[in-house]
Amino acid sequence: MPAAAKQLLWVDDEADLLESHRLFLTEKGYEVEMSRNASDALELLRRRPFDLLLLDEQMPGMRGLTMLREVRELVPTLPVVMVTKSEDDGTLRDALGVDVSEYLVKPINPRQVLSVVTRILEGPRIRQQAMARSFVERFRELEAADARALDWRGWIDRYAELVQWDVELAAAGETGLHGSLRTLFPETRRAFAQYVGRNYPQWVNEGIEGERPPLSIDVVGEFLLPVLEHERRALFIVVDCLRLDQWRIIEPLLAPLFEVETTHYFSILPTATPYARNALFSGLFPGEIAARYPDWWGARDDETLNAHERELLEANLRDARGATPVRYHKISSAGDADTLERNLSNAFASDGVTAFVFNFIDLLTHGRSESAILYEVARDEIALRQLTLQWFNRSPLLAVLQEAARKRVPVLLTSDHGSIHCNTPATVHAKRDATQNLRYKFGADLRAENPEQALQFTNPDELRLPPHAGAVGGGNTILATGDCFFVYPTKLREYQQRYRGSFLHGGVTPEEVILPLALLTPRG
Repeated sequence: MPAAAKQLLWVDDEADLLESHRLFLTEKGYEVEMSRNASDALELLRRRPFDLLLLDEQMPGMRGLTMLREVRELVPTLPVVMVTKSEDDGTLRDALGVDVSEYLVKPINPRQVLSVVTRILEGPRIRQQAMARSFVERFRELEAADARALDWRGWIDRYAELVQWDVELAAAGETGLHGSLRTLFPETRRAFAQYVGRNYPQWVNEGIEGERPPLSIDVVGEFLLPVLEHERRALFIVVDCLRLDQWRIIEPLLAPLFEVETTHYFSILPTATPYARNALFSGLFPGEIAARYPDWWGARDDETLNAHERELLEANLRDARGATPVRYHKISSAGDADTLERNLSNAFASDGVTAFVFNFIDLLTHGRSESAILYEVARDEIALRQLTLQWFNRSPLLAVLQEAARKRVPVLLTSDHGSIHCNTPATVHAKRDATQNLRYKFGADLRAENPEQALQFTNPDELRLPPHAGAVGGGNTILATGDCFFVYPTKLREYQQRYRGSFLHGGVTPEEVILPLALLTPRG
């Protein structure tokens, strides 16, 4: 059954002179109703729906802009094309102020009008069809590609492409194609874990520049310091637990404020805050931090290990370029956010680095496991992205970025680790000394029942971890792969019920390891 013709309403006191335009649009499949004045047109809008309004501004009686304000009350979402003889800048600004979709200045030809109408009414469908065709062609190539041949740059490119398709297909409502895309992720995660398991110990112990990916320890030296070579001050923003797909939906919102250059780096292992974020600020592996600052590294893997981020950043900068002023803000609650926004004008250092850590997304992913309401709101990756977008639009992070753009302060924005939507319990066997983390564990006699569900390392030195991270005698480290979360045989049902469907981190997947790193340069 053919689709119903789109309904156009054209309001112009010179309707007779537009008959050729009406006939041309009719031949192209549109139904066009002509009206000579605003009053009659408003009555038509009250009686029946239209898909688009073409409107003259300079008409006897009620002018076009006056009518348009009433149209917005009647049909707020109706697309409007202003077609008028007026070239006055004020008229153009007024029209844009009431959200016209297009502004055409007479004289116009029929094909010009057709182009605008088609773009507005058919453009989304045409673009969606083109995207679907492009994905179907690319899907076959992605499905056949051998991930074993990828180096770290190839892994970044592959994962970034999968993320882009994920975001675009979900936004377009292409549920079938999106489902097909998601079938690629399990094998991608499996191959990525194998790749990291083979190479990570060499990266962190023998890595030569250019032969390994940028890691957490490289971010300040390779990306922040070059900014400070050219600028008196800079912002360093870390959004805890920000995945690449979440960044992709935030990034377009920053285009009016900044020139955005996005690259990527690999988080160190485990991909958990006490390890990854300390490495990010210090430029050191956790084992090096524990050796150099023994009083700062506690015996537990909790937030107390992140109590010296400012000092670690100061020491890192001092070693690299001499004493550098550092101002530090951690935003972990609504109270912190309110305080920051009240004092935003004074939050930036006049010289050196101002560092911000925003914990909302990490708190959301942790809190989701404990709250039935949050679980429903952020049910899957798509919902988590949308919740991230809603937060960002009213967040202190956006306020900080707007202030940075206003003050022309460059920004380096990144994350310390991502997260993975976990649905598969992985049984582990351990003694009482094993840690309780769900995606990574340390213990003297520790192993995964299914070796394919975890990477195992027998010596903390392989990962450049502190000695206490392994049990007495060295111990084992296991890191979850795929969408697994660790459970004990004696608590299998309890852990399954509590943590299945949670967003967790600490393991080895592209979602946790491959992270966005964006340089934001204020527009002139």
